[in-house]
Amino acid sequence: MNVVVCVKQIPDPAAPPSLDPATNTLNRSGKLILDDSDAYGVEMALQLVDAAGGGEVTLVSMAPNGEVSGLRTALAMGAAKAILVSDDVLVGSDALGTAKVLAAAIRRAAPDLVLAATESTDGYTGTTPVQVAELLGFPSVTFAKKVEVSGSTVKVQRQTEAGFDEVESPLPAVVTVTAGVVEPRYPSFKGIMAAKSKPVETLTVADLGIDPSEVGATGARQAITSVTAAEARQSGEIVVDEGDAHERIIQFLEQLKVL
Repeated sequence: MNVVVCVKQIPDPAAPPSLDPATNTLNRSGKLILDDSDAYGVEMALQLVDAAGGGEVTLVSMAPNGEVSGLRTALAMGAAKAILVSDDVLVGSDALGTAKVLAAAIRRAAPDLVLAATESTDGYTGTTPVQVAELLGFPSVTFAKKVEVSGSTVKVQRQTEAGFDEVESPLPAVVTVTAGVVEPRYPSFKGIMAAKSKPVETLTVADLGIDPSEVGATGARQAITSVTAAEARQSGEIVVDEGDAHERIIQFLEQLKVL
């Protein structure tokens, strides 16, 4: 069984974030790390391959400057290889542009299953995986809290507000996993050393046969025109009960249109 995991390499959340003044987007020029949310997808893929008795896990990522630090972390966990798409024309890509690039790279791997996080921790759009599925012509299942593969079918417990739905889908498919689906393993020293020699295929937009005008800032359907600092949190109103506190509370809730 061959599983592709879409992984995102992001600026270290522990470091002070900065914006690119030209695009008002997150500055990604420095070292990037594996998004924590993607570690669950990598672990889930490794477990599914082990349960199938054979196959491999391939990572697919898009990042600037040929950055592979985050990919090496996932390779150290046990993934076999990686495909990295890195090209200056991708700067400013929106979610759909990113999906086009990832989908084209995934086609090269011809997977039985594609796993991804429900959303990245530096973007939170939550739209890219289902866009990838649409572009590939694969069915998609989101918010998976449990994933099993049986023959040519993937069985998913899909988390909902009321509990979970049991969903079955034919393969190949795209499945997004939640943070609680598995407990990601820590890379061992042996795994870290082995990751240094695992293959990472670096591709450009031209290699994927994508028209440069469809991606990057040129192809983006949205643009960040300005960024302002969030307002400081103000102290709340203190209501002293003089027999009419309930009326004050009702008025407050009516202002919020809760009542």
